[in-house]
Amino acid sequence: MLKVFERMYNRYFHDEEAVILALVLIASTLVVWLFGSVLAPVFAALIVAYVLAPIMDRLVRLKVPYVVAASILSLLFLGVLLLVVLILVPFLWGQVMTLTGELPKMLNQMQLVLAELPARFPEIFDDEETLQWVRQLNLGALGNQAANYLPRLVGLSLSTIPNLITLLVYLIIVPLMVFFMLKDRKTLWESWLTLLPTRRRLLTDIGAEMNQQIANYIRGKVIEILIVGSVSFVAFELLGLNYSALLALMVGLSVLIPYIGATVATVPVALIALFQFGVGPHFYTVVVVYLVIQMLDGNVLVPLLFSEAVNLHPIFIIIAVLFFGGVWGFWGVFFAIPLATLVKAVYNAWPKHPDAV
Repeated sequence: MLKVFERMYNRYFHDEEAVILALVLIASTLVVWLFGSVLAPVFAALIVAYVLAPIMDRLVRLKVPYVVAASILSLLFLGVLLLVVLILVPFLWGQVMTLTGELPKMLNQMQLVLAELPARFPEIFDDEETLQWVRQLNLGALGNQAANYLPRLVGLSLSTIPNLITLLVYLIIVPLMVFFMLKDRKTLWESWLTLLPTRRRLLTDIGAEMNQQIANYIRGKVIEILIVGSVSFVAFELLGLNYSALLALMVGLSVLIPYIGATVATVPVALIALFQFGVGPHFYTVVVVYLVIQMLDGNVLVPLLFSEAVNLHPIFIIIAVLFFGGVWGFWGVFFAIPLATLVKAVYNAWPKHPDAV
């Protein structure tokens, strides 16, 4: 048994850089795992800095001083942040409260639609067990149960008032960190390199590749969310669909979870369209428009934005989303593809002793 471990060690850890890389990966994982919630503002600022870095570089090439360029972009980000917190979030919260209040009526309507299905489609509902299931399905009770959660939602919103102080602190800290990350980007990177050993060719190669991959991924995802969410909102508004802003937000955020997100987002869009318009041409139009948006996203927008991404099999992407999402929640889902790419890059670059078999 000891010889087996000795051969594995000689094969995979004979190189000093491999040991250092393993220690860096373990230390980074532990820091994120143990202090992820505390470091959330840092992660948020880092993502924003990644997104704004190309604009910063263009401003610098136009002879705008570093400090001025960083100040302009930080103030722009602060303005967008205040717009979201003070206008968009209350508006969306109002739609959530309204939707929750109307849910019993909507589910009762759905109950009536389901009750009519056996008569409209007898060739499908010819099985006695299926008919029994449709008759016993009590969506009205489910709607009343959901309505009982409305006071809890109000209580939840009131209980978060003390957290407004934390939110205000974040509104100050995150833009400040974005400013310094943009202004002192090179200095911060050089300071980080001084913490690493002198022999770091493997770390440097993997770090350079992953830095580019993560930067492209974050920028691409932010752009994809904005485009898909905006197009969905305009389409839903033109079609007269209720809760268009809330649904557009869900559709936009669904792109964070490859393959699964689009499928999950289909359910609320289709259900609300069904409740509002019933089974008819207007309902089918909403569904077709939504499917066209998803097809354009998957076949046009994603290849344009992520043409430089490392090719990963869909099954590995889904496993990465499930695994990293389970470990780190939202951030794990957001970074699932870059983290899976990191695992692949480390595996491919890891030095292996050919004789230690």
